[in-house]
Amino acid sequence: MPSPIPPTRLLAKDIYPSLDFGACSSPLVKYSNDSTLRVPTQRFHGKVATRLWSSTIHWKKLQSMQPIGSGGFGSVYKGVYFDEIVAVKKVKKCVKNKLASRQSFWAELNAAHLRHTNVVRIIAATTCIPDNLENGDNIGTIVMEYAGERNLHQVIYDCAEALEVNRWTKFAKEIAHGLQFLHSHGIVHLDIKPANVLVSREDVCKIVDFGCSQKLELGSDLSSLTPQMSHGGGTYTHRAPELLKGEDVSPKSDIYSFGITLWQLITREQPYTGDRQYVLYAVVAYDLRPSVTGDAFFKLLQGKVCLSMLSKCWSSEPSLRPSADDVHTDLDKIRCER
Repeated sequence: MPSPIPPTRLLAKDIYPSLDFGACSSPLVKYSNDSTLRVPTQRFHGKVATRLWSSTIHWKKLQSMQPIGSGGFGSVYKGVYFDEIVAVKKVKKCVKNKLASRQSFWAELNAAHLRHTNVVRIIAATTCIPDNLENGDNIGTIVMEYAGERNLHQVIYDCAEALEVNRWTKFAKEIAHGLQFLHSHGIVHLDIKPANVLVSREDVCKIVDFGCSQKLELGSDLSSLTPQMSHGGGTYTHRAPELLKGEDVSPKSDIYSFGITLWQLITREQPYTGDRQYVLYAVVAYDLRPSVTGDAFFKLLQGKVCLSMLSKCWSSEPSLRPSADDVHTDLDKIRCER
């Protein structure tokens, strides 16, 4: 499968600012009857202020960069851009898998044209880096909304603060609301887990890190997406069985990951222990799921309602899983039960 080549690599640096990906396009698109990744090159005209995001970063306006985190495909910094506090992600080249790192960068932009309270907003992104800033290790840079440095994983495992029913159901509903919005636009995140959900100072959850995401062609069937687009990323403890088997991707794959995340919110425990390969095999072959026998909550009326929802969310059959909209409704039922 050929690597998607950014149009900016084909243009002189003094030309690239005229190119912009429009609000109805994604840099990573699967077209009907075509198994390759393509990068739209349609030009859109008009003032930058009218665009939802920009393919140009004004580097002189990007200041006060401070490292706040790092991951498999890049590092994240806190900075100031046009006097606004932002997060800046630099996607680095992966020596072992250059295609994967390139795919990761373009996948990060799949939701760039969207705006939602529970999805981190992208402000600008580019593959063109000034010579004085280029270190040869970066594929591209993304400027994003700064939603804080605390993620849901830290709230669950590293904080002494309480996670009572009303709070974790609020968090779960916000994640489900974000997924509902993404799925309605044909975007599958494919790496939903506590570490990829930021918790703002206002205690609002925002989905982040779209490096594994995929986008359906507009107007196509949202029920499935061919697996050729995936570079096998994601977190094995949260990855749906059909993905582990190399089968079709669908929005229901995110619902499975959501189910594991919800279980973590309730129990504040790790979903699995033991060897990675054993867990993968057991999930696929024996329907291994996180234990629900040791937590007292599942013996309560609320817990029984939640257990029923979890069982549907992490069903081995994607068609039996609820939609994000259904999950949102079920969470309301949990909060109402006493």
